[in-house]
Amino acid sequence: METYYDPADLAKFPDIGKDAPDLAKKFFDYYGAVFAEGALTEREKSLIALAVAHAVQCPYCIDAYTNACLEKGSNLEEMTEAVHVTNAIRGGASLAHGIQMRKIAEKVSM
Repeated sequence: METYYDPADLAKFPDIGKDAPDLAKKFFDYYGAVFAEGALTEREKSLIALAVAHAVQCPYCIDAYTNACLEKGSNLEEMTEAVHVTNAIRGGASLAHGIQMRKIAEKVSM
């Protein structure tokens, strides 16, 4: 079955710069610097990226950072916990926005 997201397309990501090579170079240079070892290890950054990938629901990113996490030594337990952190933040954000709903409902009900 064909889907909008084709895992084979992930390998084509570098092609994104074909018609804007200067911008692509700037992005990829920045991207490389962000994921380089720094105050956080490459492994930690990959776990963060995996969590963010789930938050933004990007299947290509989920594929890429699942592999990156495994390559950098993370295990399934750590990766699953990172996904649960994503869920807690997303769920908490929805609940926090409920305050706005309550504020409006209380104002209208007056």
